[in-house]
Amino acid sequence: MNTAHLHKRRWVTPLVLLWTILTGSAATALAAPPQATGKENTMTRQPSSQAVATLAGGCFWCVEADMEKLPGVTAVVSGYTGGTEPNPTYEQVSSGATGHYEAVQVMYDPNRLSYRQVLDAFLRHIDPTDPGGQFADRGRQYRTAIFVHDDDQKRVAGEALAGLNASGRFPKPVVTGILPFTFFVAAEPYHQDYWKTHKLQYETYRNFSGRDQFLGRIWTTPASAAPALAWENFQRPGDDVLRARLTPLAFEVTRENGTERAFDNPYWNEKAPGLYVDVVSGEPLFSSRDKFDSGTGWPSFTRPITPEAVVEHDDVSLFSRRTEVRSRFADSHLGHVFPDGPPPTGLRYCINSAALRFVPAETLDAAGYGAYRDALR
Repeated sequence: MNTAHLHKRRWVTPLVLLWTILTGSAATALAAPPQATGKENTMTRQPSSQAVATLAGGCFWCVEADMEKLPGVTAVVSGYTGGTEPNPTYEQVSSGATGHYEAVQVMYDPNRLSYRQVLDAFLRHIDPTDPGGQFADRGRQYRTAIFVHDDDQKRVAGEALAGLNASGRFPKPVVTGILPFTFFVAAEPYHQDYWKTHKLQYETYRNFSGRDQFLGRIWTTPASAAPALAWENFQRPGDDVLRARLTPLAFEVTRENGTERAFDNPYWNEKAPGLYVDVVSGEPLFSSRDKFDSGTGWPSFTRPITPEAVVEHDDVSLFSRRTEVRSRFADSHLGHVFPDGPPPTGLRYCINSAALRFVPAETLDAAGYGAYRDALR
């Protein structure tokens, strides 16, 4: 028996039992998992309109939960990859003997989300500097890695890790590996959506694992401690780089002054509290506090998050005079502002969803935007 690593199921059970006793909860302690059924040893199948990313970030319960909350993600499957055993079980993988990593496959809509955006979100929920596991889970099966499916993914992954390494955000070098994808085996049904089906056990495990405490320390560090991630110092890369990093629609809108279709974009009807940031630079632009339903089919706001967040220019295209709105640091085309909005400003900032990335209120701290929480109220 391998005792060098901390096995989740062996130590979650007593913690949950203790929690149950102390709180008087009637929740049932962790049950034995059912027999695995329906696994497949190939890449999880997805419709042609979807793309896939295969990521290892330690405990797949946690990575699955984090990635499922990313707008544009359609499904996340927990499983095993990177090893040689064609049909491994959880017990085999957690022993460390098969060479597999606990991993997830993220299915996402490439028209709403780019591969780089998926990676950036993933890297904000792990410790990419730990070569021996993740947080309380130790052993090679809990190491971090990006399993790339083609040369484009390999290039984008390299850029993402290089940027993170150069940012100064972490005190140690980034060691997350970039490895070729071979095959993926879906984990037993018991492990899928564990954060939803075993909420008490999952939350207890996650709290005691130290993951969120670490992420809170790293991503709420003042921007001055990580200048390369601060949008004030953002330097826009060339269009060839942005074309590879962004979705085709996002590139067309932000760099070619395009306009997406009304009522056929992700944020026109988004009602959740959160922050809207530039899809290129990450600079904060608009708050859900100022969002309203204009009936136009595009996200509409009464004002930017701060007056200096956007830059306005005269636009005389299309045989009319309008006021174009661009982001300050990335110089992304966002949309236009019109004088027909509701109080208190009387303005309607009509913005393309493709130029934005939405950061839900509950993830502000982990995403590095904790200082903007009051701007949502």
